[in-house]
Amino acid sequence: MSNQDLDFLPDPDADSLSSDVASFNGIMVSTQVPVRADGSLELGDITLQSECTLQALKVALERAGSSMDRVMHLTIYLTDMADRAAFNEVYKRFFAKPWPVRAAVGVAALAVDGWRVEVTAMAAKG
Repeated sequence: MSNQDLDFLPDPDADSLSSDVASFNGIMVSTQVPVRADGSLELGDITLQSECTLQALKVALERAGSSMDRVMHLTIYLTDMADRAAFNEVYKRFFAKPWPVRAAVGVAALAVDGWRVEVTAMAAKG
């Protein structure tokens, strides 16, 4: 994409079809899945996948000049809404009051068989 008022920070994985973070006028958007820092997939339980996903979000935002305390909105995609309570326990370790605006959405499946969570976040820069 070549819009001069939009900035895209590429995903560290050269084969990725998505930018890690996109920003416009001080607003940043990032989507993260349970992929470890070394690029391997996390296919463990919902707690491990949630920790991995939120850690990946933290790293992506910090690389782009933002942070978890600048997150304004999250959309949480869960393949099993029964996992929501476990996700929330991990969420409370990464975020504090005032909580970001958020929505949890139940989905039939995610891009990789075995993934149970994906998160899209909107954050302020800086």
